[in-house]
Amino acid sequence: MKHWMIVVACVALLAPAALRAHEGHLHKALGTVSSIDGAHVVVKTTENKSLTVMLDKGTTITRGKDKLDAAALKVGERISVDYMEEKGMNMAHAVKLATAPVSAKK
Repeated sequence: MKHWMIVVACVALLAPAALRAHEGHLHKALGTVSSIDGAHVVVKTTENKSLTVMLDKGTTITRGKDKLDAAALKVGERISVDYMEEKGMNMAHAVKLATAPVSAKK
């Protein structure tokens, strides 16, 4: 009986640490592109924090239904980014650019 109590106590103590570890889970951030340096994009989130994400060949970039390349990203652009923490880096899986204002469409 004491053995099970020790196991339950250990699980109870370790569970919060396991829940805080986010690596391997998809995250979403909303914000504005504040800088671009090659494959590194810094996003100023709606929580007023800076988030650096890395783009790679697997990152999809879209505006509405249109697929774009990384050159479409501009400083000041409003975006939504789905990313995953991998080996200490935030790897972007999908970047969705805000749709252009109606007056800018032709």
